[in-house]
Amino acid sequence: MIYSVKGELVYWEQGLAVVECGGVGYACRTTMNTLAKIRDLDEVKLFTYLHITENALDLFGFADNSELQSFKQLISVNGVGPKAALSILSDITPSKLALCITTGDSKTLTKSPGIGAKIAQRIVLELKDKVAKNQSISSAELGGSPAAGGDSFSEAILALQTLGFNPVQCSAALKGADASASVEDLIKYGLKNLA
Repeated sequence: MIYSVKGELVYWEQGLAVVECGGVGYACRTTMNTLAKIRDLDEVKLFTYLHITENALDLFGFADNSELQSFKQLISVNGVGPKAALSILSDITPSKLALCITTGDSKTLTKSPGIGAKIAQRIVLELKDKVAKNQSISSAELGGSPAAGGDSFSEAILALQTLGFNPVQCSAALKGADASASVEDLIKYGLKNLA
């Protein structure tokens, strides 16, 4: 409905940014990461999501589209509302969230206020396939044959991609790695080679 708002940042506080566009101030619920990016700018652009409930219309704003997409994925999980999604995205970036989901690291998610172990595990379980699908990798990018890797190898490449490396760099960094190693060990191995 409202794709984005662009204008002067007239007010901000924890979890809220008010952007004035054409004489109208739009109150956007937001993350601390977004506030850190925009609070010193004269003109800002926020990608928005309008959340409609029986009692309210809430507008959520994000500094970039990746944070908006992560927010939408989080609220698609049963039991995760906008407040919980903002809490998670205030603590970690979208790429770190994707890494946590890809590697099954629900413990990191529990560090966000209001996120318990059960919700964190549900997020990882329900979003693992969606995150993997959004960052699909062909077998050629994995080095050719299944013998060159497997599920752990694929997950490690996805995790490295979420950190900003391209598939070719990730595949090269994992050459020579033990194919039977855990995902976490493969990620560590790849990061050493990418450093």
